[in-house]
Amino acid sequence: MPDLRVACVQMQSGTEVAANIVAASDLIRQAAGLGAQFIATPEMTNLLDIRPGMARPKIVEEANDQSLAAFRSLAAELGVTLLIGSLAIALERDKRFANRSYLIGPDGKIIARYDKIHMFDVEVGDGQSYRESRGYRPGDAAVLADTSFGTVGMTICYDLRFPHLYRKLAQAGAEILTIPAAFTRVTGEAHWHVLVRARAIETGSFVIAPAQGGTHEDGRETYGHSLIVSPWGEVLAEADGDEPGIIVVDLSLDAVAKARARIPSLGNDRDMPFSKV
Repeated sequence: MPDLRVACVQMQSGTEVAANIVAASDLIRQAAGLGAQFIATPEMTNLLDIRPGMARPKIVEEANDQSLAAFRSLAAELGVTLLIGSLAIALERDKRFANRSYLIGPDGKIIARYDKIHMFDVEVGDGQSYRESRGYRPGDAAVLADTSFGTVGMTICYDLRFPHLYRKLAQAGAEILTIPAAFTRVTGEAHWHVLVRARAIETGSFVIAPAQGGTHEDGRETYGHSLIVSPWGEVLAEADGDEPGIIVVDLSLDAVAKARARIPSLGNDRDMPFSKV
């Protein structure tokens, strides 16, 4: 198959939606200018604000979200497939929000939506406690999307720690797995590279993992180091530290079939009873 040029946009999203739209759009344009056909942004592209109560007035329903409208128009203008890693979206019948990823086609139409399944409810030792489920409603379905270049399995950040999700997506046909993230600096330094590479190796899939990085306006520190990883676990491209920017690489999607032929583990599952002695 012909190569696919992909790009990860690394951001340092702040507390104002309009400014984040401008920052993301500038980097997306840069990536398109380098020939990227599939461009991915990180989790919470439109807003990062963990201060109590500060984000709520800025989050609206999908139909009224200015960031989604802007990115749909940009995808159509540039003629690219665009993964907006996630946006904070208000829900009609829930006081909580959705942490929602969007796959947008080169015509500006939404190909697929995915709501983050696994909520980040942890204390990681950086002096902050994270309780994502207080503000966000977890999704309840895995999402697989067909595109002109291949099949994409959509996930978000903390999902990375649940390998069964990625296995199911790959067994259902995913060739590319997307993992937009806002990993904390503490967890990122310890686990980011090994987990992203592991998901690629376990599934024989390309992994596209755009990340937030640096010290944000709300005081949060994220790890950065956006990654693009091959089905054999090789790091094909990595962002330089935690600064905003882009990484671009060409993928040959036939590498997926080759990796899975060499290690056919996706077809080797065995059901077995569990015993405790």
